[in-house]
Amino acid sequence: MSIARIEKVQQILKKNGFATTIVTDLSSISYLVDLAPSHMGERLMALAIPQEGKCKLFINALYPTEPQEEFDVVYHSDSDIATAGLAEYLPAGKTGIDKFMMAKFLLELMGQRSDLEYRLGSFAVDEARMIKDEDEKEAMRFASKVNDQVIAMVPGMLREGMTEKELSQLMNKEYLRLGDPSSPAGPLICFGAGSAEPHHTTGDKKLEPGDVVLIDCGQTTFGYNSDMTRTFFYKSITEEQKKVYEIVREANKRAREAIKPGARFCDIDAAARDYITEMGYGEYFTHRTGHCIGRDVHEEPSVSSVNTDVVRPGTCFSIEPGIYLNGKFGVRIEDLVIATEDGYELLNFASKEIMIIE
Repeated sequence: MSIARIEKVQQILKKNGFATTIVTDLSSISYLVDLAPSHMGERLMALAIPQEGKCKLFINALYPTEPQEEFDVVYHSDSDIATAGLAEYLPAGKTGIDKFMMAKFLLELMGQRSDLEYRLGSFAVDEARMIKDEDEKEAMRFASKVNDQVIAMVPGMLREGMTEKELSQLMNKEYLRLGDPSSPAGPLICFGAGSAEPHHTTGDKKLEPGDVVLIDCGQTTFGYNSDMTRTFFYKSITEEQKKVYEIVREANKRAREAIKPGARFCDIDAAARDYITEMGYGEYFTHRTGHCIGRDVHEEPSVSSVNTDVVRPGTCFSIEPGIYLNGKFGVRIEDLVIATEDGYELLNFASKEIMIIE
């Protein structure tokens, strides 16, 4: 599996005229080779992928790593110049740099090898990661199934006077029980006016009758992420809330229906955005329609108005239109999908009907 993924990256490098690319993002390294690297802190871990042939992993000796079929290991110590081995190894030509590479290591490398042509190289790994293989698809399905199960428990968890943090803790217990016990979740819980903040911080707000309850939730389940948003209404719903909810639900539906052979990501965004604008709420839809997802919750590319890339089968991404009325309430409805040859596969089956929780 790892060899196939590396070869996919190498094909992309060759097509774009890169001699090598350097990968420092730990999530990408774990995708490419059979490693589960821990947080490296201030130390260097870099996987150098040549256009063809075996890779080399440059890593601090404090993190002993067995060589594998896909790569050899080159160690350095705290007393060494961390990038010296990497600088010596790199062949002449266009060299890809990871978008997450620490500036101190990049500048150090550039000082040692001023002859190289440095370019952003993350696109090669991003493109490979974008198309999920069958094992990855199955992992995404399982993670989303757990997410559906947990969100279905929320109506029974809600009680007047509980805080956003308390609901988050209750949901987290269920994620650990049903999903990956080694990966705690952190649901985004928004009560009342907090639901109008797309990136609200779960806090001590207490649940009151009439509150909108917006929950953006998911968990890393055995290396892959789920992500879903549902919006509930506690005790009652106003006509305005009902109207906004139905607009967002229809926008979600229209965006999903736009996932067809030849569709671009911007076309999917437009399907949701144009409808919300037509209904008079365009200025209150303040973010992109979605993002790709897999080992990371947010992966490249995005489902946005500026992304003209054609959607390719095997790409997993979110559809999450929203309307946010500052100081009042917000509604977002998010599902994950996998693009297929003739449309899409829906990963979330939790109800999108209006739900008033008594």
